[in-house]
Amino acid sequence: QVQSVESGGGLVQAGGSLRLSCAASGRTFSSYTMHWFRQAPGKEREFAASINYSGSLTYYADSVKGRFTVSRDNAKNMVYLQMNSLRPEDTAVYYCAASSLSVYVTSSRHFHSWGQGTQVTVSS
Repeated sequence: QVQSVESGGGLVQAGGSLRLSCAASGRTFSSYTMHWFRQAPGKEREFAASINYSGSLTYYADSVKGRFTVSRDNAKNMVYLQMNSLRPEDTAVYYCAASSLSVYVTSSRHFHSWGQGTQVTVSS
């Protein structure tokens, strides 16, 4: 089982950029799909982006497509989320999670283990 720890969040002005990191444990990390979700105050956790085991396939929510880029480094057991052109509505706690599911799975109900997340706050 893969455990993950997110980092890299912070406060940024609208239009700015942040790069989130997800450090994953487990020798089988390279066989898992990795997903990024986010949860804004008072809202349900929502899908943001995912990447398949090899990094050859990615999938994005419409709300972040063209602005966010997900990548991974299997040699380092790391997953990244590069976030550009940030908007106030991107403000949320961001989580990463591992699964054996397709990159096209977007419902958080398929996941039962979450890390502490990293807070991203975008000011207008």
